[in-house]
Amino acid sequence: MVYKSMQECVRDLQKHGHLISVKTEVDPDLEMAEIHRRVFDAGGPAILFENVKGSPFRAVTNIYGTYARTEFLFRSTIEKVQKVIELKADPANFFKKPTRYLSAPFTALTALPMKSRFSSPITYGETSISQLPQVKSWPMDGGAFVTLPQVFTLPPKVQNVMQSNLGMYRIQLSGNNYQMDKEIGMHYQLHRGIGVHHTLYNKGDEPFRASIFVGGPPSHAFSAIMPMPEGLSELTFAGMLGGRRFRYTRRDGHVLSSDADFVITGKIVKNKKMPEGPFGDHLGYYSLQHDFPVMEVDKVYHRKDAIWHFTVVGRPPQEDSSFGYLIHQLVKLLTPQEFPGIVEINAVDAAGVHPLLLAIGSERYMPFRERRPEEILTQANRILGSGQTSLAKFLIIAAEGDVPKLSTHDIPAFFDHVLQRVDWTRDLHFQTKTTIDTLDYSGTGWNAGSKVVIACCGDPLQQLSAELPGNFNLPDGFSKPKFVQKGILAIQAPAFQSQAESAESIAKLCDQLATLPLDQIPLILLVDDSDFTAATLNNFLWVAFTRTNPSHDIYGVNSFVEYKHWGCRGPLVIDARIKPHHAPPLIPDTKVSKRVDQLFVDDPALASLKI
Repeated sequence: MVYKSMQECVRDLQKHGHLISVKTEVDPDLEMAEIHRRVFDAGGPAILFENVKGSPFRAVTNIYGTYARTEFLFRSTIEKVQKVIELKADPANFFKKPTRYLSAPFTALTALPMKSRFSSPITYGETSISQLPQVKSWPMDGGAFVTLPQVFTLPPKVQNVMQSNLGMYRIQLSGNNYQMDKEIGMHYQLHRGIGVHHTLYNKGDEPFRASIFVGGPPSHAFSAIMPMPEGLSELTFAGMLGGRRFRYTRRDGHVLSSDADFVITGKIVKNKKMPEGPFGDHLGYYSLQHDFPVMEVDKVYHRKDAIWHFTVVGRPPQEDSSFGYLIHQLVKLLTPQEFPGIVEINAVDAAGVHPLLLAIGSERYMPFRERRPEEILTQANRILGSGQTSLAKFLIIAAEGDVPKLSTHDIPAFFDHVLQRVDWTRDLHFQTKTTIDTLDYSGTGWNAGSKVVIACCGDPLQQLSAELPGNFNLPDGFSKPKFVQKGILAIQAPAFQSQAESAESIAKLCDQLATLPLDQIPLILLVDDSDFTAATLNNFLWVAFTRTNPSHDIYGVNSFVEYKHWGCRGPLVIDARIKPHHAPPLIPDTKVSKRVDQLFVDDPALASLKI
């Protein structure tokens, strides 16, 4: 199915039983987000809100809510796109299987963006920022946000859209000190293409024009977050994945997406910043208020029967997890090209993506002697020196060939493999005082923290156990030991007070643990709630890796420093408690939850879901 608009997508989803229409008036202030979360958690359908309080426009969410529905949206194009990317990964594939790849060059060529020759649907009408659905997802959010924007910019003095950047950067529509209908906030982070354009405009006199597209065919939003192979523009990718060329027009010096449902045009004010946020983000905590660029609004265009496309983010997994799934399906063959020697990478969604990266590399340096991490350390440095993967905080890398069919996507098995082979005296490699993800507040400052590489290869060094030794006891304040899985033990610790107090109390704990036979329990977590941490794999991943700064929160039994190398001869101890400097976790509003309880009774479509 090729969609010319979001309206066609909505009709197709509804026809095949993948969408419900909510006709009851729903408030975009927290209520729509609460409904979305409940339906998503239940694996439910996409949701069309036909009566949005305070807005004349409809809104749709959760269209990518399951992996199966995401594949359904792109069912007629995904195989064609995979062929193009396979050729990009290895052009020799064309000569090996010419019949398979015969159509691939035409897929790319016929997806090139094109200018609309006649009147564009997007210029049907004009509206204002205040008339758009003012979707607020979490109680402490600073205002309403655009959560699936496609931000289009061109470099100075460039008109060729093939040189554009299309990215998904958070847009704040209201709240804080923004003048309603005149100013909006634009939040972008490290390693974003728009930053390059912003730098160039700051050096000259030309106004920095930007266009924000919302809606359109579902391939358009996806293209804004897709990490593009070198030489492939986001607009061309949108055309390939959508099965239809990206159409655009121009108005008043701005480029407009002809197929979008809404386009906000304006100018990013050079050298001006205003407070943006807080915003409940995809790590499961708020990203706090910081100064970010401001865009002065020129016009807001909309097509006939426009539908506002939004999503809700929070502690993963959420709807945006499907983006990561589809990216993996499309670009997995490019991994060896981007990272020579790397077989597989998994940016772990449940841990917030950037906090934890699992990888499998190749260990070929010295095949005639005892295996130890060598080449995989070189590969780890390549990963931490490249684009978005440079934001990884914990990078755990194993070597291919130690066991058959090892996969970073079988996370319990991967941890088993690593913990059986890791040598804490050798296999920990820290980077201190470096950059981490903008949304990660576990470090020493904004975008500031540390990283650790854990590398292992070779034969098992220890067996793993999920049984405590008979003489196991803990110092006062530490209690409720619970196994996450074999070899990983969560211990409930007193609330964190300070780094100095923590270091002192954990030193006493490590001294106590040093008297016990713990060689089969190589990893110990100190947590606020051991029952919660051990209850599910996702809880463990979220707690362990979003709440820790490696340089400050990693301890060890019988630890030592040898020529600036830190290690330990007993279990590694990670302090995964909430600290005072962390951003607060996302908690729904109880009053709103009660109102939404009633909506699931009163509205026929919601009631039919039996959630």
